[in-house]
Amino acid sequence: MKLWSGRFTKETDKLTEDFNASISFDCRMYKQDIRGSIAHASMLAKQGIITKEESQLIIEGLKEIEKELEEGKLRFAVEAEDVHMNIETFLIKKIGEVGKKLHTARSRNDQVALDLRLYLKDEIKEIRRLLIDLEETLLNLAEEHVETIMPGYTHLQKAQPVSLAHHLMAYFEMMRRDVERLDDCLKRTDYMPLGSGALAGTGFNLDRDFVKEQLGFTHVTRNSLDAVSDRDFAIEFLSFASILMMHLSRFSEELIIWSTEEFGFVEMDDAFSTGSSIMPQKKNPDIAELVRGKTGRVYGDLVALLTIMKGLPLAYNKDMQEDKEALFDAVDTVKKCLIVFTPMLKTARFKPEKMAKAARGGFTNATDLADYLVRKGLPFRDAHEVVGKAVLYCIERGKDLEELNLSEYQEFCRLIDEDVYEFLAVKECVARRKVKGGPAPEQVLKAIDEAKVWLGREKDVQAE
Repeated sequence: MKLWSGRFTKETDKLTEDFNASISFDCRMYKQDIRGSIAHASMLAKQGIITKEESQLIIEGLKEIEKELEEGKLRFAVEAEDVHMNIETFLIKKIGEVGKKLHTARSRNDQVALDLRLYLKDEIKEIRRLLIDLEETLLNLAEEHVETIMPGYTHLQKAQPVSLAHHLMAYFEMMRRDVERLDDCLKRTDYMPLGSGALAGTGFNLDRDFVKEQLGFTHVTRNSLDAVSDRDFAIEFLSFASILMMHLSRFSEELIIWSTEEFGFVEMDDAFSTGSSIMPQKKNPDIAELVRGKTGRVYGDLVALLTIMKGLPLAYNKDMQEDKEALFDAVDTVKKCLIVFTPMLKTARFKPEKMAKAARGGFTNATDLADYLVRKGLPFRDAHEVVGKAVLYCIERGKDLEELNLSEYQEFCRLIDEDVYEFLAVKECVARRKVKGGPAPEQVLKAIDEAKVWLGREKDVQAE
């Protein structure tokens, strides 16, 4: 018999039962559901709504159920619909009539909102730890490659020389923002909704602040209608997850391109590569490709939940049961990607010689030649035109700028002198860019030092 069957005159159709049930996916929240129920039972006794003896019996029963679930001694039933009703059914079977008192002054609406927030708080902590591990790997690699020169690109065309360290630190900054976004998401997840009832609170004298403290929340929700119908925190997490995956996908794309023979900037470790079933020579960057592919999956989770929520009137609607699969899928996908991406990156072998050679081609020092002329007194727009003509001249003759002799240079501009060759050396081009946030080694080292301080602080936060 269903725990809500009082006003019904016939059994639920098996089709309805299967279609309505969420236990196949929300069972993962059993720990959070039991934690919430223990706090609720404790509060009911504190407020004199049930006796201390009844509360203790309920709490002991819930702890036994958790242990039995972990040991595989209990099996969830589709007939009980969801994790909440399953655990309550287990409790009533275990301790009898007293178990029926647990749901006093509580609805599944505020119960599921609580479980989802508890679950997401736990997962945010773990994802944050994985992100910090990746940031540490990026920082260590950057420190190794401060002097590794490579071409920077725009439009996937060679643009100006930078260092590999500077390039890696760009991803460090992206993921620093991801950590900040995750922390910000936690602030709005950290509201305790229990006590909101189905939508209108309860006439019982509950102590919501007590439950908040028992469960480690910072705030209680301020409006009962909003509390049971709010999934903004889940949407915000999916937004964070989508942006993070976009960053991982961009990085994966570069690693994939760089690992081609045409680029040859990096070789992925054998442990994080795969082969071909037909072509014996192949070594494929499948892990990076899968991270890139799974990004679309997480985007889909975000769009799914936004679409589910977009037309719902207040308060709770059964549509909202569809929030969990999208959220759980994104959580699982992000964790799996971070878990594999960090060691993949850590074991990748970068090739400084190939990068340096590439940086010397493609006229990456053309802007520096224009800057050289500006320093000699030529307006930048005129300098730009002079260098453009010099580049065209080089292209037609298969030369680089450094290979032009002085007389050739002076055909374009009489201001060019012997000192131009030192000025155009690729390493000097990078070293000269000392502007704050630039790729000059001294600036990159400052950025790394600042990042170390930030990372140390964030590790301390993680340990709290």
